[in-house]
Amino acid sequence: MIPKPVSIYIHWPFCLSLCPYCDFNSHVSDSINHNTWLEAYKKELSYFADRIATRPVKSIFFGGGTPSLMEPKTVLGIISAISDIAVVDKHTEITLEANPTSYELEKFKEFKAAGINRVSIGVQSLRNQRLESLGRKHSAQNALDAIKSAANLFDKYSFDLIYATENQSLKTWQEELKEALKFAGGHISLYQLTIEKGTPFFKLYKDKKLTLPSNDEAADMYEWTNEYLQKNQYKRYEISNYAISGHECLHNLCYWNYDEYIGIGPGAHSRLHDKDNIIALMTAHKPQTWLDKVKEFGHGIQTHSLLSKTEIIEEIMMMGTRLEEGVSEKKFQGITKVGFSEVLNLEVVEQLKQQNFVTMGNGRLNLTPKGLLLHSYIVPRMLT
Repeated sequence: MIPKPVSIYIHWPFCLSLCPYCDFNSHVSDSINHNTWLEAYKKELSYFADRIATRPVKSIFFGGGTPSLMEPKTVLGIISAISDIAVVDKHTEITLEANPTSYELEKFKEFKAAGINRVSIGVQSLRNQRLESLGRKHSAQNALDAIKSAANLFDKYSFDLIYATENQSLKTWQEELKEALKFAGGHISLYQLTIEKGTPFFKLYKDKKLTLPSNDEAADMYEWTNEYLQKNQYKRYEISNYAISGHECLHNLCYWNYDEYIGIGPGAHSRLHDKDNIIALMTAHKPQTWLDKVKEFGHGIQTHSLLSKTEIIEEIMMMGTRLEEGVSEKKFQGITKVGFSEVLNLEVVEQLKQQNFVTMGNGRLNLTPKGLLLHSYIVPRMLT
């Protein structure tokens, strides 16, 4: 029997500076010993060796933080360590998140030589004033330079933009996205700005010092964005991700399809498929704590829990309904051993269908474009 593929996430927790809207596990440090970090990553990978041995690796994703601040030899060392345990070949998607500063841009060639075959660039905006308001350290020209460099070096690349930001109108967003699409290489991620608790933006917004577009204005931007991308052959395959066929991010599809993945590094999560069970792991959040735990125990795992059937159902539904193709009942049954009719409130689903928020048929449950806009509100209400 052919072993099932697995995906591996590597978390690099450091950034040059912290963005005021970001709530990711990111830290600023003046002293980073890259050799120490490489050895720790390799040690935690070896802890999972029995689970991933000889299995094909579908994807490796270097996320953060800002992984493009890593030394290319560190990236090479991690990829080599995975290759020594599992099967990494020409089919393995290996993505590295990058910011478009000149320092990181200079390393693109070395990252490719290390084994990276896809980059995801945190552009966020092509307008200098908006970049400044978002706390970004690069310019619009830096962003364009990075995109052009990625296009010359990599067969697949993507970049992110944030919209519905301070003082942004539908017209200014339309102009910016039209310009951006000229440089897109098959994949683009478009996120509405969300205000997360614990961030500087949260306090500014609460104190009414940050004015964002109204809900109606943001909805207009969302609807126009979907229409415009589809007209230009970019399918919205997930709430915020658009791709020309064949350019979808395989690693993120692993999460949304509820496949098995292993997270390495500070604050990384894993979902391990163990017979009829799903095991959830999370490593220590703080970088030094994670390093200390790996040194002592061979891993940085902080929590280890067997998910209940209810938790698994909720996770599959919350993740799978983010996809335009929705949740397959056949796959859902394969993991949970129950069908849609046993976990869904069919009366609520029928109401949502009549309101054009949901479709259900041919063995799939989908949210419509209208429903995707209210994803986090709708999905919990469908479950019994």
